[in-house]
Amino acid sequence: MPLSRRSFLQGGAAAYAVGTSTPTLLASVLQAVTSNSGNTQSGPSIVTRLDTGWEFFRGPLDAPWEIAHSQDIAVWQPVTVPHCFNHYDACDPETPAYRGQGCYRKHLRIANPFPQGRTLLHFQGVGQQAAVYLGEALVGKHIGGYDEFVMDITEGAQHTPAGTDLQLAVVCDNSPDTERMPSDLSDFTLYGGLYRAVHLVYVPAISLEALHTTVSYSPGSVAKVAITARLYTPAATQGDLQLNLSVTDPSGRKVFQQTLHPQTWQGEKELAAFELKAPLLWSPDQPHLYHCEASLTCSDGTSAVAHAFGVRHTRFEEHGPFFLNGERLLLRGTQRHEDHAGYAAAMPDDLIRQELQLVKDMGANFIRLAHYQQSSLVLDLCDQLGLLVWEEVPWCRSGVGTKLFQERGRTQLRNMIDQHRNHPSVLMWGLGNEDDWPGEVNGQDKEAIRHFMQELHELSHQLDPTRMTAYRRCDFARDIPDVYSPSIWAGWYSGSYTEYRASLDKARMTVPHFMHIEWGADSHAGRHAEDPDPVLARILTGKGTAEKGLDYKFTGGDTRVSRDGEWSETYACDLFDWYLKTQEEIPWLSGSAQWIFKDFTTPLRVENPVPRVNQKGLITRDMQPKEGYFVFQSYWSKKPMLRIYGHNWPIRWGKAGQERLVRIYSNCSSVELFLNGVSLGTKKRNPQEFPAAGLHWNVAFREGKNELRAVSDGKIAGPSGKPFPLADEVAFTYQTTQWGAPKALALSLKHQALGSATIEAQMLDAAGVRCLDSRAVVRFSLAGNGKLIDNLGTPTGSRIVQLYNGRAEISLSLKDVVETSVDSDGVSTAFLRIPRS
Repeated sequence: MPLSRRSFLQGGAAAYAVGTSTPTLLASVLQAVTSNSGNTQSGPSIVTRLDTGWEFFRGPLDAPWEIAHSQDIAVWQPVTVPHCFNHYDACDPETPAYRGQGCYRKHLRIANPFPQGRTLLHFQGVGQQAAVYLGEALVGKHIGGYDEFVMDITEGAQHTPAGTDLQLAVVCDNSPDTERMPSDLSDFTLYGGLYRAVHLVYVPAISLEALHTTVSYSPGSVAKVAITARLYTPAATQGDLQLNLSVTDPSGRKVFQQTLHPQTWQGEKELAAFELKAPLLWSPDQPHLYHCEASLTCSDGTSAVAHAFGVRHTRFEEHGPFFLNGERLLLRGTQRHEDHAGYAAAMPDDLIRQELQLVKDMGANFIRLAHYQQSSLVLDLCDQLGLLVWEEVPWCRSGVGTKLFQERGRTQLRNMIDQHRNHPSVLMWGLGNEDDWPGEVNGQDKEAIRHFMQELHELSHQLDPTRMTAYRRCDFARDIPDVYSPSIWAGWYSGSYTEYRASLDKARMTVPHFMHIEWGADSHAGRHAEDPDPVLARILTGKGTAEKGLDYKFTGGDTRVSRDGEWSETYACDLFDWYLKTQEEIPWLSGSAQWIFKDFTTPLRVENPVPRVNQKGLITRDMQPKEGYFVFQSYWSKKPMLRIYGHNWPIRWGKAGQERLVRIYSNCSSVELFLNGVSLGTKKRNPQEFPAAGLHWNVAFREGKNELRAVSDGKIAGPSGKPFPLADEVAFTYQTTQWGAPKALALSLKHQALGSATIEAQMLDAAGVRCLDSRAVVRFSLAGNGKLIDNLGTPTGSRIVQLYNGRAEISLSLKDVVETSVDSDGVSTAFLRIPRS
């Protein structure tokens, strides 16, 4: 049967806790496991990451026999796990992503060093459900795409002769299923595959199923720590145990140790309780981590597990701010989906680390993990980096379905809390998102939704009394969660961003603990505007700022920027700027989280400039920062920074001598701007002035090439250790020739290297002048021995894409001469032959 469970991997070693009928936790590191022969087994021999040797077949097979013997009737391809079978098609502009079965198989050789030990398979996440087979025998099934679970394969492995291989098969399925969270109305792709790590694990006959630390602390007092644990004894093994406990502080100094000799026990049992005097506190600025280790010895061997924990105190003042460790902390946050260009949900660990580091470098201290439990590495990094977390179950636009649906929801909440509650970064448990959505199952039954939310709320407090619950957008149930956010999208889905402060003031008193979750604007990276978005003159104000119904669509409803605007980086930066300025001015605000840190795929937004991609990210899907990233950094970062707006704006335009706005985003107190080597003066940063906190200039550029250089009074340490002024510069062309109606496309070779090339399309008028305001949809194609590098979900990695300032580019691989083309409705097609490099 499947067992819920979690692991923390670090340095190639891991500790594993296993569950039976209840969810389990493993926030641990395997130190050493010793067999009863006295031989010490190092981590890698006890825990093996199963990343290579896999084969994959996309599609259903009629029976387990076909998985084992289908070489002649099915084409299997070698893959490395983690692997998502929607890694290419999730944002295909013409065909929806595949929904169905994907089969994985590999051979295992079992060599358990414990005579009576258990052999386990640990899955960190499988989308959206899994059936696990050994040979043709079903081991178990797991429903849910985001929580960790274990399959105990001990009995199946015992029937295999020594020295021979077992065939392991995992059938993943992301087919639509109304009995499973999240709903198919969700605005993100429900990925399929073995998209998180899989491990083969050996444990003794008696091992630790879970190890928890619970910390109680108030500012100025001692910290009280309780250590609890559960055993895993599926064979009902009895016997004397030796349990060694130790706790070290952030410097590695031992602050507690104890040796116990218990008998086997049932359920979760308190093993020890102690106090920490003058504890080192966990906070975003100083994320101090303690480490708890438990070593368990039975007649079959010894296992050792450990996890990190922190000491901190949190408090939301009623109708007021948030306090951490007795001091007000404005929660400055963003949000995250587990998604990346070329990988989809199967993000490599190094990219996850890069992404979370970018969040921290932006100056954020809070992140909402939307809309599901995320990988253990993400929580570990939040602990280490000092990012407070809202983590939630995937009850998203689902309504309340059958009893089975509800029980699965409760199970996912149990698993998430049990698997992640040791993490000091976790601030609150999210109960779901947007369960007032048009068309959701039984969505009209508000009492049923309230009842289920109340159940989840009470279950959360029962499982973890130390944390609050939270929910976003379900106004008829806003009194149930401890922390609530309504929908406020001033300046995007409705209204003007200048209405933001009034919207916050109105929402403040509707619930005891208000926090603003989800706000922002889509932006098509590389698209900029010289003048204010024309739609702003037609926006109705005073009508509210919530997202109403299906406002994300390009049809129906009132005039709004999301439907009728240009989607420029320029407008997005102004909206971010206004919101951030406003938030910093409000003494009662607990905090907010911008939506979203990185662009991600969605099946609902086919008509977006990059089809099937939500483009509200501060970075693109391949992790390239947009200009908006630096707006946030200018408000939040504690390190000096300086950024001239428009690093990816190669051509600016206007009349000869016409003044154009230059924005500089910086947290330094003053900045001097130079145009073509001539100083345009120094300005002081004023957080009350808009835009760019007063660091903006009206500048007349010369026709042709121009260079801007900005120098701040902030100092940073260079490679030599000597400080030097912080500076930034951009170069661009200023075009004064006015263009007419688009008539033709031009295609040019931008870059070529061995086996690869990048081509650029430009929209021209009848005189060959570049149409810099064109947002036309263009389609790239290729003929010959090569391939477009497409379906990346980025403006430079999509074969069908809207132009950004009259241009677009795409890369390709080639082995010989290829013919490329680009076309768009109503204009002539362009062709380009690319020779082999």
